[in-house]
Amino acid sequence: MPYPSSLRIPSGPRRRTLLASAAGAALLAGCSADPDSGGDGPSATARARARAARDSTGLLERYDAVLAAHPTLAERLRPLRAEVAAHAAAFGSAAATKSPSLPAAASTPPPAVPAAEKDALADLAAAERTLADRRAKALLDVPGELARLMASVAAAGAAHVYLLREGAK
Repeated sequence: MPYPSSLRIPSGPRRRTLLASAAGAALLAGCSADPDSGGDGPSATARARARAARDSTGLLERYDAVLAAHPTLAERLRPLRAEVAAHAAAFGSAAATKSPSLPAAASTPPPAVPAAEKDALADLAAAERTLADRRAKALLDVPGELARLMASVAAAGAAHVYLLREGAK
């Protein structure tokens, strides 16, 4: 004669149910929380945006220095410079509205520019590549809208690298 199965009904939820519920609650809380409501959320996001603005402003200064040193590159570089200025403005930089003919801030010396146009373009391409790579890595650590902006700007930077290198050939 087989033994009857236990008719004992558990008095509470099963361990698996509790673990699944806790994991699900944590996942939902993480997904639905406002990105600026976390412990280090707003400051981390604000720091990432400020760094992106500074980086774009620095790149803008590089473009201005190359344009000042090599005016014959103006037709080629002005559209790229305009995009970099738009990126800086998108990240919140006030320097993005500055005219390319105005000198950089007196406290910071302008970036050094190689004497040869080809070398100046190669330096700009290297600066664009470095910044695009840094942004591609950083976008993984920022919330939605800022991550999308950083991805878009990183992609534009990669396109700038291509355009700067193609003309140097």
